[in-house]
Amino acid sequence: MPSHTLKAFTSELNALTSDVLRMGGMAEAMITDMATAFARGDSELARSVIQRDADVNALETRLEREITRLLALRQPVAQDLRGIIAALKVSNDLERIGDLAKNVCKRLIAMGVEHGATGQKSVERMSRAVRMQLNTVLDAYATQSAQEAINVWQHDEEIDEHYNSMFREVLTYMMEDPRKISQGAHLLFIAKNLERIGDHCTNIAEVVHFFVTGEDMPMARPKLPDLE
Repeated sequence: MPSHTLKAFTSELNALTSDVLRMGGMAEAMITDMATAFARGDSELARSVIQRDADVNALETRLEREITRLLALRQPVAQDLRGIIAALKVSNDLERIGDLAKNVCKRLIAMGVEHGATGQKSVERMSRAVRMQLNTVLDAYATQSAQEAINVWQHDEEIDEHYNSMFREVLTYMMEDPRKISQGAHLLFIAKNLERIGDHCTNIAEVVHFFVTGEDMPMARPKLPDLE
């Protein structure tokens, strides 16, 4: 490949990575504001998160078009090909993370005046954990660190433990006071959405590891039994 073409291709790959990381920053901000909206019972902030999901979706669409163009025009091989496919897969997981943050905010709005202290600490803990997972896996993607990707992948079990703990807490609360079943149902959906965000972070970790090494993760994926 001529030197000027190689430089142009390298610039395009760097721009692709930057766009994926920008998309990741948008998703991370949505999680942060989602948690704040829940803690404060702030429906306006929740609506802001819901509206921002469209921006994440639009960026994913633009990335898909650019990836299609690069595959057709540059016909990449080896790590360059893995990098482009990684960008496609990571952007897809980030789009789903945005959807899940949006869904949590929809639940918060639906709870309305029923929003209260029940489950608040658990939601805060889970939100903090998944936000940290996302931040770490985005760093792994930016620095092409296979080891950091493995660290995220191995910590998925902690997110599952948070979910199982919250599931039991809310179920007990609903059994003790049947008048709160509606609120409890919303909380259970919120917990599941947060758990799924953790799963998508783990997916990204697997993609990053393959992108960097060309190999799958070296061990079985950690997973606790699902309570559902």
